[in-house]
Amino acid sequence: MSMLSRRQFVGATAVTALAPAVAAKLKFRLNYTLSSSMYGTLSLKDILPEVTKTGADTIDIWPRVHGNQREQIEEMGHDVFYKMLQSHKTAKGILRMGCITRYDLGPFGLQKEMAFAKKFGTKVIVCGGRGRRGLKGAELKTEVKKFAELMKPHLAVAKAAGVTIAIENHSSNLINTPDSLKWLAEFTPSKNLGIALAPYHLEILGVDAADHAALIKALGNRIAMFYAWQHGMGCMKKLPKEQELMQMPGRGKLDFTPILGALKQINYNGLTSIFMHPVPRGIPILPTAAQCTTEINRARAYLEKCLSANSCASTESICNAFPTPTSLSQ
Repeated sequence: MSMLSRRQFVGATAVTALAPAVAAKLKFRLNYTLSSSMYGTLSLKDILPEVTKTGADTIDIWPRVHGNQREQIEEMGHDVFYKMLQSHKTAKGILRMGCITRYDLGPFGLQKEMAFAKKFGTKVIVCGGRGRRGLKGAELKTEVKKFAELMKPHLAVAKAAGVTIAIENHSSNLINTPDSLKWLAEFTPSKNLGIALAPYHLEILGVDAADHAALIKALGNRIAMFYAWQHGMGCMKKLPKEQELMQMPGRGKLDFTPILGALKQINYNGLTSIFMHPVPRGIPILPTAAQCTTEINRARAYLEKCLSANSCASTESICNAFPTPTSLSQ
């Protein structure tokens, strides 16, 4: 009669006993943040209750022209805003301001904003890069290196404030292509400089889902913000709403499954914003706050479905973590 040896039996039992614990460790989730610009210039009083409804734990505050919530904070006063945050609870505790987006200030004008972020315990500020645009090859590499050098004193301030300055790849920016992103990470080893990865702008360059996944693996933990945002039919001219909404995950043609698979593979723990730009800027993506939230949740359900499609990878990891008996004792 065939039977397992004692050693094989013990090993197999260990797999059975430990697999749930390993699976728990391997469980991956996106850390959603809600970008206030999705609600245009609606008041923070109306937006903050929507944060947890979208599965988010934090809010990303935008200024004009995309929103005006940053200006609202100055008008009401920091203490009033802090009390507003405290009045809302999430699964992780009190609602926090997870990110501030300040393209208007640029990477060299964030000193006061970093002090503001420190006051609220905010860890990420998103902005664009600076430098000549439209470069390729060696010229681009040299310009990215120059930008990295210019960032050093600003990153020292960021370190003191406990902030990561996340540079978004943008079609009207020096930091635009996959190469420019990788060089920026290479030339700036400081953990206080990160990447805000926007598929929308990469798709314009012909970067497909598989290329996105490869880029995510190359950048690894340098990604501080991931925009779940695709090009669809663009956001630069007025379109019928159904066409404009094709920027949202699950509506356009970009398959997020390999992209989320890559985020899962690197155990991404930065922020994720389900995102789009309406036309004109400064209006909600849909007429009411409730409709905006419903659309964000539709996109979130799609993203979670994409994550589920990658669940087999976790199962394989559990199996590979333990030796499997290959022979039976006679």
